[in-house]
Amino acid sequence: MSKGKLLIFSAPSGTGKTTIITELMKTFSQLEFSISATTRKPRGNEKNGVEYFFLTKEDFQENIQADEFVEYKNVYENYYGTLKSYVDRSLNEGKNIIFDVDVQGALEIKKAYPDDSVMIFIYPPSIEDLKIRLETRDTDSSETIEKRLKYAQTELDQIDHYDHQVKNEKITDAVDEITKILKNININ
Repeated sequence: MSKGKLLIFSAPSGTGKTTIITELMKTFSQLEFSISATTRKPRGNEKNGVEYFFLTKEDFQENIQADEFVEYKNVYENYYGTLKSYVDRSLNEGKNIIFDVDVQGALEIKKAYPDDSVMIFIYPPSIEDLKIRLETRDTDSSETIEKRLKYAQTELDQIDHYDHQVKNEKITDAVDEITKILKNININ
């Protein structure tokens, strides 16, 4: 069995990354979505080891001290992170894992697994286009949209760290471009 790949996707909020990943998962049977660890409580029918690895804050902090995470961060008073044991097991089982992470997390994963990682950055045609997308989806206040746009520029400034940069002007074209990338690295 050959070793798997870590497919690391990053994009500013509102760029269409989740939609693109969903389409790729329908096309490529060898892809699995990364399971992160978190300290937040399960929602609805979420199950431990399926959507997330649910940990107590104490357990999460012990794992931090023991250097058990590839990357982690504290978001709204809950921790989220990627366990090294999960990544190692997945790679050795030949699984191709998709990560949907911010730039900081992507760089940490690539640093820890340089030979196994493929980083793909999805970007909007322009900041103005991104602003329109965020306003159109009507889920955020104008203040939140402005924060997202500022953070988007910070993320766009890091695009050169990625192996591939894909403009999402039209979802089908972006999916087609990423499909070619995945086929070129022998993901079927």
